[in-house]
Amino acid sequence: MNKVLLYKSLITGVLIVLILIPLSLVGNLVQERKSYGQEAEQSIWKSYAGPQTLTGPVLVVPYKEVTSVTERADPKQPAVSTMRVEVRQLLVFPQTLRVQAGVTPGERYRGIHKTLVYEMQSRWEGSITLPSPDDLARSPGHVRFEVGQPYLALGITDTRGLMTAPVIELDGKKLPLQQGAKLPTLPQGLHADLDLPDFKVAAGHPRDAGRTVPFALTLPLLGAQSLSVVPIAAQNDIAIQSAWPHPSFDGEFLPRTRTVDNKGFRANWSVTAFNTKAREQISGAGGGGLDTVTVKLIEPVNIYLQTERATKYGILFVLLTFAGFFLFELVKQLRIHPMQYLLVGLALALFFLLLLSLSEHIAFVLAYVAASAACIGLLGFYLSFVLRSWKRGLGFATLLTTLYGALYVLLRSEDNALVLGSLLLFLLLAAIMVVTRKVDWYAAGAALQPQHDKPAAVAAAGEGAV
Repeated sequence: MNKVLLYKSLITGVLIVLILIPLSLVGNLVQERKSYGQEAEQSIWKSYAGPQTLTGPVLVVPYKEVTSVTERADPKQPAVSTMRVEVRQLLVFPQTLRVQAGVTPGERYRGIHKTLVYEMQSRWEGSITLPSPDDLARSPGHVRFEVGQPYLALGITDTRGLMTAPVIELDGKKLPLQQGAKLPTLPQGLHADLDLPDFKVAAGHPRDAGRTVPFALTLPLLGAQSLSVVPIAAQNDIAIQSAWPHPSFDGEFLPRTRTVDNKGFRANWSVTAFNTKAREQISGAGGGGLDTVTVKLIEPVNIYLQTERATKYGILFVLLTFAGFFLFELVKQLRIHPMQYLLVGLALALFFLLLLSLSEHIAFVLAYVAASAACIGLLGFYLSFVLRSWKRGLGFATLLTTLYGALYVLLRSEDNALVLGSLLLFLLLAAIMVVTRKVDWYAAGAALQPQHDKPAAVAAAGEGAV
């Protein structure tokens, strides 16, 4: 193999490795700025309200069971009866739950970083069956129950988002809510004490026991980014609508029906107790998080994610550009200095830094156009001198414009990015193979030799022929 061609290939490979350093630095900077954005988002949540998960209402009856336990410490001694007290809770879940929620989106800023927030107006309606003493679990040796204060528990992830003091109605009676859900599985929330005078164990079957009563709750709430509802009833019907046109439906259940357009979205869920483990999870027996119906308000263009994806194609830009230079040297027999390779590679890496910095202040598409136009203009001007022809410089600028356009299409087409990228690489490889199909690679190094070495090379070739 021609030594000059080998040396040139090695030098070009080293230059590509060197360009990886600024590209990796830009990638690290993207991650750093992304973390700054997340910190700013968390800071906004601390001052406003964070993502909300709503649970309830759950009727809770705390009670103590007194049991008699017979123990025999010594077989020779008579048995001794002792009284034990176990603290328990009876959880009664709704039979039906209907939630109508309207979400008004907004934005909050911390410096140049922003996060999506919302104001929610919601109406909760349903029915719940009042408990009876027969619902209390009896252990062997049961003596009696000591029933505490029953209450309704409502879970709210971030109670700072309450815009007004909510009031819940049960069987037509308004019950003021107090702070604290008073359930281990619901760290934050509200509760309302219930007056159930007929819930007396000694009375056998109180007249209200087993009666299904309606409840209603109006809940205005602030939140950020996502809204979740836990389907705890036997039958749950949840409807959420908003003017935000970019929702993401997450959680364990997708909507049964939904409409999404430029005017916003409307989604409806229908979940039964047979579809979810929410009741067991709230009781503490299910483990893990709660099953939820969730909708997120997302940004259609995440600048850090888009820039990160673009940076991953940076090495491809450098490879293709250097390959173009290398082929140009072979075909046109015009030598390009390694320093010129390096400067062009640095200009290509600088594009991604410009894209990141500009996209934090203007729309991503405008930042992309501005950064690519700046780099293409600089490289076109510089290459017109390096290649000793403004037409050649313009030709390379046109190729770079095509590359940047193809990259933007890849960034916008998330679902088709792999197939489009594969086709692009195939077409580029095919173009290189077509252009170099008649190149004699054994003799190609002669074009890369310094001019003062060429006569000696030719003379040596002639002597060999003789």
